[in-house]
Amino acid sequence: MKKFPENFLWGGATSAMQIEGGYGESNRGLNINDMNTAGSKTMPRMTTIQYADGSFEQYPMFSKDLPENAKMVTMDDLYYPNRRAIDFYHHYKEDIALLAEMGFKVFRMSIMWSRLFPKGNEEKADEEGLKFYHDVFNELHKYNIEPLVTIWHSEDPVYLVNEIGGWNNRKMIEYFDRYAETVLTEYKDDVKYWLTFNELNNGIMFLDWIKGSGDKKQRAQATFQQLHHKLLASAHTVKKAHAIDPENKVGCMIAYAVNYPLTPDPADNLKQVETAKWLNWYTADTQVRGKYPYFAKKFWDREGVDLKIEENDLKELEEGKVDFFSFSYYSSACVSAKDDYEVSGGNFTMGAKNPYLKYSEWGWAMDPQGLRYALNEIYGRYEIPCIVVENGLGAVDTIEEDGSIHDTYRIEYLREHIKAIREAIDDGVDLFGYCSWGCIDEISAASGQMNKRYGFIHVDLDDEGNGTLVRRKKDSFEWYKKVIASNGEEL
Repeated sequence: MKKFPENFLWGGATSAMQIEGGYGESNRGLNINDMNTAGSKTMPRMTTIQYADGSFEQYPMFSKDLPENAKMVTMDDLYYPNRRAIDFYHHYKEDIALLAEMGFKVFRMSIMWSRLFPKGNEEKADEEGLKFYHDVFNELHKYNIEPLVTIWHSEDPVYLVNEIGGWNNRKMIEYFDRYAETVLTEYKDDVKYWLTFNELNNGIMFLDWIKGSGDKKQRAQATFQQLHHKLLASAHTVKKAHAIDPENKVGCMIAYAVNYPLTPDPADNLKQVETAKWLNWYTADTQVRGKYPYFAKKFWDREGVDLKIEENDLKELEEGKVDFFSFSYYSSACVSAKDDYEVSGGNFTMGAKNPYLKYSEWGWAMDPQGLRYALNEIYGRYEIPCIVVENGLGAVDTIEEDGSIHDTYRIEYLREHIKAIREAIDDGVDLFGYCSWGCIDEISAASGQMNKRYGFIHVDLDDEGNGTLVRRKKDSFEWYKKVIASNGEEL
């Protein structure tokens, strides 16, 4: 079996919204994640809105778009975990030193739009915000850790959502272009690997998640129009990155959905093919091939979508093709043409449960071979370099009396997935890196919890925001350190 490439990028991934915190520091503005309460396995995160008549409503995060004549607001008696997160803003030197001790070659992070442009539409970026990320990059380079920077990780400034309707409004492209050009120019000597938008296909996934909602047609129209605007902004960013520095490498980032036919019934197999088009290829084809796929119009017609495409839009998509393919993978599901099946849970994956797999406490299928499958499907379709930028296990960790944390379950999960990507490399896939998700414990995007932990590093913080924020190594810390030191040979 082939070994991992000599310069393989081992590391971990985070997002600013889940680790950075620092709300109220310098001039940072609110982003949309700051407006979501904490949830749990059984209770969704909630967003509060206020209507023009002064009335309030709370609804589950992602369940619908912001209604007209309403604004996102917060309540004094509720806890909003992303505002403090794990306070990377003040702990970044300590945290990066721990990543360096593990031997990280790459650290995936995002830049918070509202730290540089508090409202999102300012003419110039905030100097304190710019300096913070310079400091972070300098600290990473001190340890020879390559930054992999996501420019947008679901971090829209609240002001733009409240005032212009966010990505429903084409004006958003202009504001994002200014933000992206600022980032690419300011940090051109610090960063060579960029991702434009995180999990850009998530909006389509959410359409399935709210299946049965009375406003599904309206939501579909908004979803595909928002996605069109983001695809254009992504293409602009790729083109600008190459102009600023031809050495820049820019990737897409897809939440890759592995679905298997539930049975040998040909109808189930066709369902799987259509599901892959819907969840994965619609967005990925557009970013990699520079044009909407052949089946796009069928989806628009089926969902009642009248996509507003302006002159030169398609030309801009063609000119903004990405250099590499990055994606997240956690678990798999099954699909069926029939409706009489047991549903699996976990991170918006609402497919049929697979009887051949074990499931985590949060309902995620443990399927390392699904990652090998994904890599072969992606590389076989596009034949451009790939990198896994999210993969991990959310679990409750127990601190022993001596302070140790024996997370053997996490080691087992990651070990099997790393074996699978080595098999994919042996299959011939051009894979240049692997980032485990949440390499340091962080706020869960879906549930807002802290006890759903992913990291090699424990952070003393609970679901109510109590804790010292002290960092503590888990058993997986030393294990991953050996994996990196041996370039994946010692698992």
